[in-house]
Amino acid sequence: MGTPGLNVDNKTKKKGLFYRFLDWIEVNGNKLPDVLTLFVIFTGVILVVSAIGSAAGWTAINPATKEKIEAVNLLNGDGIKRILSEMVKNFVNFPPLGLVLVVMLGVGLAESTGLISAFMRRVVLSAPTKMILPIIVIIGIVGNAAADAALIVLPPVAAMIFLALKRNPIVGLVAAYAAVAGGFSANLIINMLDALLAGFTESSAQIIDPEFKANPAMNYYFLLASTFVLLPVAVFVTTKIVEPRLGEFKGTIPTDQGDAALTSEEKRGLKWATISLSTFVVVLLALTIPTNALLRHPETGSLVVSPFMDSLVAIMFLFFFIPALAYGIGSRNIRSDKDVAEQLSQAMSGMGYYIVLAFIAAQMITYFSWSNLGAIIAIKGAELLQNIGLTGLPLLLGFILFTALVNLLIASSSAKWALLGPVFVPMFMILGYSPAFTQIAYRIGDSITNTITPMLAYFAILLSFARKFDKNMGVGTLISSLIPYTIAFGIFWSILFSIWYLMGLPLGPGVYIKL
Repeated sequence: MGTPGLNVDNKTKKKGLFYRFLDWIEVNGNKLPDVLTLFVIFTGVILVVSAIGSAAGWTAINPATKEKIEAVNLLNGDGIKRILSEMVKNFVNFPPLGLVLVVMLGVGLAESTGLISAFMRRVVLSAPTKMILPIIVIIGIVGNAAADAALIVLPPVAAMIFLALKRNPIVGLVAAYAAVAGGFSANLIINMLDALLAGFTESSAQIIDPEFKANPAMNYYFLLASTFVLLPVAVFVTTKIVEPRLGEFKGTIPTDQGDAALTSEEKRGLKWATISLSTFVVVLLALTIPTNALLRHPETGSLVVSPFMDSLVAIMFLFFFIPALAYGIGSRNIRSDKDVAEQLSQAMSGMGYYIVLAFIAAQMITYFSWSNLGAIIAIKGAELLQNIGLTGLPLLLGFILFTALVNLLIASSSAKWALLGPVFVPMFMILGYSPAFTQIAYRIGDSITNTITPMLAYFAILLSFARKFDKNMGVGTLISSLIPYTIAFGIFWSILFSIWYLMGLPLGPGVYIKL
């Protein structure tokens, strides 16, 4: 097949219905209000429904405590006073807020100093030719720990590398993008997304169990295994489906791509970063490995329930911050303390939207909890599912598919989980499933359609990258090259999920499928 993009019209005619479906999703998805507006609307709906539910006498019996749960009216005098008096408290105590902002200080510095970009190029360029594609994929999957940087940096770098190897650069572009976006919830390390989703899961689970505590490592074993499952799947799809379909590259070589090679300053910065990170890891091992280590439980010596687990967010911050600082000094991107302050401020300036989102989400989730609507819906929903016999693995796989479809319209992982978590986490808890397992099902569905949704902001950036190599590249051609990853990731991730369920394997340190 010829140059990607040149036969878009013919492909569109052959698959007209399919592309019309994608166009329908894009057009109608763009008609939806902004996520912030959606949250405001949902908050208003919760308040109104709380009044209706209270007047109608909606109740449910908690199967664990046998206590009667009644819908609470939040629009009466007491409700309005509580809303006004606790608004600030709701925001300040919102679990994801502090977790994300702390970790982003480290990740943001790593991005602004250039450490992430230099590290990706160093690893990929130093690999043997046959290992280039697997290295790109694994860097993409691990790179989603700093999703914005990985989605922006890795695809064009992969395209340049493929071009240098006389392979179609569009193949490298889509493979890297699919690895980061489609493998969004697989990783070798605990990262910001783990902390972010754990905060939402904790808030949702506390609707049923006020004492429930989530930690960022509660999905780690499954996500670690997912990395090694998705790696060969992505390589197979790229070499056996995508690359043969796109064929030989006959487009134009862009003049503004620059050199992927590292400068001497970048090499020196990476050396300093490696030394500093190695020192940090040695210190961390000294604080965790010995039986009487400082970060182990002082009485049991356990790492599962320990100061180490309580310190994961701080450790993640230092994991990025220390080598980023060393890299900045070594590469001379940081020459004084003023540069550090400026780059940290720059990193946090991009969090404005998230902070506003967190404020509205905090109010919405809190009102949902106060109203008891979440608990009532969860109990009644679980009873319905039990009555119709839809439980177990089919129910969980159905939830994955449902999340994947919702992701086509609302790409934000945190926004979707803030909406879905308060309903599905309590519902599955009542059916006996750990909130951590529900979170895994959500994360699979949330990841697999990331590659093809135009609602993900980076899809447009990917298209602009592709058009630097082929000015005729269309959305249909790009999506048709990404769909095989979505299908393959969905199939094999669901198989892994099913195996995990049937074998009852632990999800993370001290965390299991069943409560």
